[in-house]
Amino acid sequence: MREVWELLKGKDLISLHDLSTDEIEEILSLGSELKALQKAGVQHHLLEGKTLGMIFEKASTRTRVSFETGMFQLGGQALFLSDKELQIGRGEPIEDTARVMSRYLDGVMIRTFAHENILNFAKWADVPVINGLTDLLHPCQVLADLMTIREHLGKNLKGLKLAYIGDGNNMANSLMYGCAKMGMNFMAATPKGYEPDNEVFENAKKDAKATGSLLMLTHEPADAARDADVLYTDVWVSMGEEAEREKRRRDLAGYQINRGILQFASKRAIVMHCLPAHRGEEIAADVFEDNADVIFDEAENRLHAQKAVMALLMGD
Repeated sequence: MREVWELLKGKDLISLHDLSTDEIEEILSLGSELKALQKAGVQHHLLEGKTLGMIFEKASTRTRVSFETGMFQLGGQALFLSDKELQIGRGEPIEDTARVMSRYLDGVMIRTFAHENILNFAKWADVPVINGLTDLLHPCQVLADLMTIREHLGKNLKGLKLAYIGDGNNMANSLMYGCAKMGMNFMAATPKGYEPDNEVFENAKKDAKATGSLLMLTHEPADAARDADVLYTDVWVSMGEEAEREKRRRDLAGYQINRGILQFASKRAIVMHCLPAHRGEEIAADVFEDNADVIFDEAENRLHAQKAVMALLMGD
């Protein structure tokens, strides 16, 4: 849809809540097209001559490799910029860094801790800003997740149920937004005190009202898993939470995706994990390996979904 392409050009990707259903559909469709081209060995230099700056305050495997490889395949280049190597790490205001980088680059991807940092950077930048992850949201991962669900369960996502089991972290928050925008039903099972962000939940309910999606929270994993088409989990201890490791392991001990939980799900259910996975904690080792094809399709689709994002936001 040409009109959707034009609407996305120059836009930021901070949260899926900021995108329309049509815009997300356009990203997913283009991601699938670019994946097919890459598999066929066909060059698709949609960003020739363009440069993406990648600011990392949080380390990463998939985020760095997928964005850097994606820019190369699109004909552009990516610059890895650690906060320790930038003046921002020595106290330069975010607004100054944003304005300087806007003079040099065609887009900026940021992977950081505080969500406020990326909001402030985007406010002052004149080029598209992409959220590579914050403590609140991880939209690029959810775009890859939606693309993977379409590949395994069909392109029509409306009415499918996704059950999230574990810590109500940035993945739970972004999955709520993604499901609400696409008309999928979402149910999260978390221990008390580990629920998804309440403001995100309220915003997602507004999105869900427009698409007919149902969003629910529970403390019972079996309730969430019942008749689910997708079971999803993430690590119990995220980066920056290492000091709470033992407490989190105790609190989340009953929130594992295992064969017992799978019995409540749909017979065609797929299991997803955004990685890295700690087998024996949030997911049983045998369940992980039984669903490894889906999980590593999901990891690969970070590359293709993000290429679509970059092409749409930064392309001509």
